[in-house]
Amino acid sequence: MTRRTADRDIRRGHGGREHGEHGERGDLTPVREATRDDIAELVRLRALLFENLGGAYFDPPSGDTGWRHALAVVLEEYVASGGMRILVVDGERGLAACAVGSVEQRLPGPHLRNGRVGLVIGVVTDPAHRRRGHSRSLMRGLLDWFREREVARVDLYASHEGEPLYRDLGFADHPDPALYWRP
Repeated sequence: MTRRTADRDIRRGHGGREHGEHGERGDLTPVREATRDDIAELVRLRALLFENLGGAYFDPPSGDTGWRHALAVVLEEYVASGGMRILVVDGERGLAACAVGSVEQRLPGPHLRNGRVGLVIGVVTDPAHRRRGHSRSLMRGLLDWFREREVARVDLYASHEGEPLYRDLGFADHPDPALYWRP
């Protein structure tokens, strides 16, 4: 996965489409906010994300599924509080796709004037519902929400398959090196 960023000025050029307008192929893609009733499906889609990314980091061979319960608890909190933006597209049976975003307050600086950074935590489409414009519609909804919160930058990690969509929406290579540490 590669790290991508979109600065506020770049994001303004996303086309200005609102929730529920036409997707990339002209399909009508209604997007709505997730509710408590969507929690099990959100967990299912998040598990698909990790399975598709592959590798021991994203899908460890231990088979420990305890993280799914922990995820359901956290999602329930965020759906109730509105602390994250969780958007979904309905399928025939369950959810077709979802996207999750949050805003993080960091210290302001010359490269981050107000310190607010939008984070796209995950965009997932069920394999049976791909290539219908769902991810594009979900991302436009998240970008509108980030704009309303006056974020200075939006960050995400892109899969190889998702990278063309994000670049088309104005995302570019991130200038900061990304490292991580686990205790």
